[in-house]
Amino acid sequence: MSFSEEAQSDVPLLSEKHSGIPGFLLEKARKAKAGVFETRTKPKTTRNRLPVIPHGIDERVFSDALEELGTQLGQENVERNDKPLMDGWYMEHPNTHDLMAVVDDEELVPSAIVYPGSTEEVQQIVLWANKHKIPINPISMGRNLGYGGAAPRVRGAVLIDLGRRMNKILEISPEDYTCLLEPGVSFFALYEAVKEKGYDHLWVDVPDVGGGSVIGNTVDRGVGYTPYGDHWACHAGLEVVLPTGEVIRTGMGALPGNNTWQTFPYGFGPYSDGIFSQSNFGIVTKMGMTLMPNPGGYESFCYTFQKEEDLHQLIEIIRPLRIGNILENVAQLRHVTQSIAVRGRPRTDFYTGSGTIPSEVVHTVAATLPLGDHTWVYYGMSYGPPHIRQYKLDIIDAEFKKVAGARRVDPAAMPPDEYFWARDRIAAGIPELQELNWVNWMPNGAHIAFSPVSPIRGSDATKLFDLAKRRHEEFGVDLFPAFCVGLREMHLIVELVYDRADPKRRKDVLDCLRYLVDDAAALGYGEYRTHLVLMDQVAATYNWNDGALMKFHEKLKDALDPNGIMAPGRCGIWPKKYRNRGWEMTKDSGENTQGDGVAPS
Repeated sequence: MSFSEEAQSDVPLLSEKHSGIPGFLLEKARKAKAGVFETRTKPKTTRNRLPVIPHGIDERVFSDALEELGTQLGQENVERNDKPLMDGWYMEHPNTHDLMAVVDDEELVPSAIVYPGSTEEVQQIVLWANKHKIPINPISMGRNLGYGGAAPRVRGAVLIDLGRRMNKILEISPEDYTCLLEPGVSFFALYEAVKEKGYDHLWVDVPDVGGGSVIGNTVDRGVGYTPYGDHWACHAGLEVVLPTGEVIRTGMGALPGNNTWQTFPYGFGPYSDGIFSQSNFGIVTKMGMTLMPNPGGYESFCYTFQKEEDLHQLIEIIRPLRIGNILENVAQLRHVTQSIAVRGRPRTDFYTGSGTIPSEVVHTVAATLPLGDHTWVYYGMSYGPPHIRQYKLDIIDAEFKKVAGARRVDPAAMPPDEYFWARDRIAAGIPELQELNWVNWMPNGAHIAFSPVSPIRGSDATKLFDLAKRRHEEFGVDLFPAFCVGLREMHLIVELVYDRADPKRRKDVLDCLRYLVDDAAALGYGEYRTHLVLMDQVAATYNWNDGALMKFHEKLKDALDPNGIMAPGRCGIWPKKYRNRGWEMTKDSGENTQGDGVAPS
């Protein structure tokens, strides 16, 4: 498909494809796609792609092994990754590479892609990988954009794309408020299924963009924005294929004939689910999830605050309200630069100079927006019947207006396409697409995140914001910070947006991030999630007691995956045959993604 054909092709619907868009978002998706391709200047690749082969495997042996796997799965379910790399966009993303690459496109690519249709076929693939000592890398749908997308950490691994054929909603229980899913079920698909069944008493908690896999997001410990926003805390029961091919069910699923797999997550004995989140210890093929009850009403609210230095006071106000559940959901305190960028217009519409966009330009533009000029904006939601909501909203209003210049935004004054309404829908469990509009800030827009965790304290928020601001100015990267406030902690999510076709800007962003990770760790703040190329560095910051935690993870890895075939390097956990061979990427090691091969078997 040519570039122009790709740009003009329609967005696939959920009724046509497991990764498609629901009909109610089609026009918004079309507009989003047009915006992406309007800012794209990256030429389609013309390089001749040589075969990608796993490390330590002879090319002929590998070809024969793929032929053998095709005989087991069907040749149509085994593909070589030998065609030109096409970037697509969020709703038509590639499984051949990272759509939002921060290193060269060819650095982190699989050698082949396979499509299992069942847990039994996943077992077959894993046993095949062990037989031939070939690394494999599972994805649910590959939409973990900003964190590596569909890319494997080790070039040449065989990608297991679970979502294409394993995308069934196996059960929705309207009595227990639970569901059981396969990896290819997106938040879009789960929401549509709940609505189609007429289960108006059930809500689905959704992240900022709803096209990703529910399982993929949950096992990577992603979040949403209702009171059920901690997705990992809301899961109940896993089915997992271990790296040696055995299948286990966790919690009550281990009891034959049980009827509580999705209602009681623990079962009996050690709680093992945790080792399958942010790890490379197994492939999750089924997962239970709890659903939120319809709260009987909801009402979004939004406040703007004028000064950067209001941050300390704001966080001190937010903490007791959040812990006391007056502020009920994982709400966001966002910076004005995001208020501008989320409209989807390129930076050059506002500023064409070098360095970071000046504050005076930002505020001049902000004054023209429906929200008016501001530095911080808080998006929240109150749940329940009107009298319950009003009680909480009155408390929130009194507290927020202790900040000089605070203003409550009138929803009636917000146009239908204003971002306020996207946040309103997300906090009501209705999936959205609008969030990634800010990626259009740069041509060939891509993003990668700095995401440290801290207490909900004004002093911590100020330290992290000042640190991020200083490093962004040093590297000339515009600052897009948002504080996402949990019950007793908050995540600072700073999105670094860059032109992925510009090697210098990719390097600037990655250098900035590497300094931020180490700077934050020195102050006692750790990342909760990160991109593939930063996983070694982030894992190394969790080094209390001479790195005891990583040593424990490596013992688990060696016991569960003796051949080292399962997602080598994921979250900084390397199998024995890769260790100390130059695979680890840190601030001091340079940006070489490939180590010195693997130890002989």
